[in-house]
Amino acid sequence: MMESRLFLLLGAIGGFFAVAFGAFGAHALTEILSPGLLEVFRTGVHYQATHSLALLAVGLLLRAEDCRAYRIAGWGFTLGILLFSGSLYLLAMVDTPLLGMVTPFGGLAFLVGWASLAWGLFRSR
Repeated sequence: MMESRLFLLLGAIGGFFAVAFGAFGAHALTEILSPGLLEVFRTGVHYQATHSLALLAVGLLLRAEDCRAYRIAGWGFTLGILLFSGSLYLLAMVDTPLLGMVTPFGGLAFLVGWASLAWGLFRSR
């Protein structure tokens, strides 16, 4: 039950910051970043928002059924937001292409999250 609450909280916080970062990008960064880097930033926001909603779903599923696959999914989504979206935000802001090497690890975490969620749903009672 503790992880259910944690994933719900992380989803809500992630959603809050996705909206805040999206607004920041739309209003403060359009004059600062190149169109390409602004698109990188927007991609980070999009994936953060999507996976924040997925964290809310995982939290709700864990309230109904304690399932290891759901917990793995929640941690995959959390790690994915940090690595994928976080690296894209940094990449856009400091324009250091080496940061892009972190992004695929976040994408892999997202894939683990979705696969675990699918497995948990397949196996659920």
